[in-house]
Amino acid sequence: MPRVKGGPITRRRRKKVLKLARGYRGAKSRCYRIASHQILKSLSYAYAHRKEKKGDFRKLWIARINAAARMNGLSYSRLMFGLKQAGVEINRKMLADLAVNDLPAFGRLVDTAKQKLNK
Repeated sequence: MPRVKGGPITRRRRKKVLKLARGYRGAKSRCYRIASHQILKSLSYAYAHRKEKKGDFRKLWIARINAAARMNGLSYSRLMFGLKQAGVEINRKMLADLAVNDLPAFGRLVDTAKQKLNK
C-alpha cells in the first residue's frame, strides 16, 4: 500500500483552526491542539450566549420601563396590567425606547394605564 502524507490538507485544516484562535492569549493562539480545544469551547459558549442575550435585553427593557413608570407614580407590574386592560399592544422594547427617548409619550401611556386601573 502506498504511503499517504496529506501534508497540504493537514496544513490547511490547522491554519483554519489557528486563524479562528487569533486574539486568544498564550498557547491558545499558537499551539494547534490547545487552540482546537479552545475553539470548541468558544463556539459552544457563543451558541449558549446567543440564547441568553435575548433574556438579558428583556431584563434591561423591564428595568428601564420600571424606572420611568415609577417616575410617573406607577410600578412596572401595575403599568403593564393597566396597558393590557386598555388594549394597548406595545412590546417592552418599544416601551423602553419611549421611556428613554420620549418621556412625554411614555407619560401619556402611563396616564392611559392609570385610567383603566381606576375604573
